Amino acid sequence: MQYLTRTHFKKRKSGAAVTASRLDLLTGIVKQDPGNLLARYGLAMEYAQQGDHDNALANFRALMVSNPDYVAAYYQAGRMLQKIGELQRAREVFEQGIAACNRVGDLHARSEMEAALGELSGS
Repeated sequence: MQYLTRTHFKKRKSGAAVTASRLDLLTGIVKQDPGNLLARYGLAMEYAQQGDHDNALANFRALMVSNPDYVAAYYQAGRMLQKIGELQRAREVFEQGIAACNRVGDLHARSEMEAALGELSGS
């Protein structure tokens, strides 16, 4: 199993090149070890940062399926869906995330998702 360390993300090149190398690194790690939750989350976040919503959401979804208690995936996926105007899907993801928070006892993440869900109710 390959682990991520700070040295993996040292800035060696300019912005776009660093992002590409992060994307390549994370993609490689996920291909070698699809169960690596940190790498999968990092890959989803990297796609999100690049504005690649489809790949970001696919990786968040993979996280939620493989580890239904990975609460950060629900929050980030819900926010992305909200950003792209998929409000009903965002509501569903936040509700699933709140249930995950309840399972693991993560009160802080639950309050963030409840607040995000409240924002959608005002929409």
